[in-house]
Amino acid sequence: MVLVRADGRVERGNQTRRTVLGRAVQIASVEGLEGLSLGRLATELGLSKSGVFALFGSKEELQLATVRAAVAVYVDHVLRPTRSVPPGLRRVWRLCEAWTAYSRERVFRGGCFFYAATAEFDARSGKVHDALASAQTGWVTFVEQTIDEARAAGELAPDTDVRQLAFEVIAFLELANAESVLQNNNLGYDKAARSILGRLRRAATDPTLLPDTPHQPDSPMA
Repeated sequence: MVLVRADGRVERGNQTRRTVLGRAVQIASVEGLEGLSLGRLATELGLSKSGVFALFGSKEELQLATVRAAVAVYVDHVLRPTRSVPPGLRRVWRLCEAWTAYSRERVFRGGCFFYAATAEFDARSGKVHDALASAQTGWVTFVEQTIDEARAAGELAPDTDVRQLAFEVIAFLELANAESVLQNNNLGYDKAARSILGRLRRAATDPTLLPDTPHQPDSPMA
């Protein structure tokens, strides 16, 4: 009986943590990680302030937990769909489609969580900066590996500069996200997709592995 009660408390604590972080990532994507506070989250969610403080302990710990929660969401919406396609050029294009959908569909209300958070902390030092830098390094490495797999499979030219191509792909995606958030429209996604597709087709050994034109949904911004 004691064990059952203890397990119940642990599960309630875990559920509360998930609830708090679910709200925190959305707030941070719009207002920044500095916009988070334990008291605010407790009030908005109708939770005990002491209980929320017990879960995180400090604002910095809340920020770090929020970054980790955002990474998990990013993995679900971008990395896993990409990995569902066999290595090669089609996987590279799937990566671009998955990232575009993640930003365009506002998985985070403020667009790409990491684009916003990195701009907020890039010139700072400390644990939150380091966590964001690590997340960005992981993302860049994933893009580079995905492109390198396509080169190894013979679907990109042997002399393809993997790092340069990854940099360009990421730059186009992030600019589309920034334009969409700022201008409240979807025009940048189509421009980015066309630019990336053209770049990939020029590097491809068999351009027919890629679509002739990017397909983007026509739904307007809310």
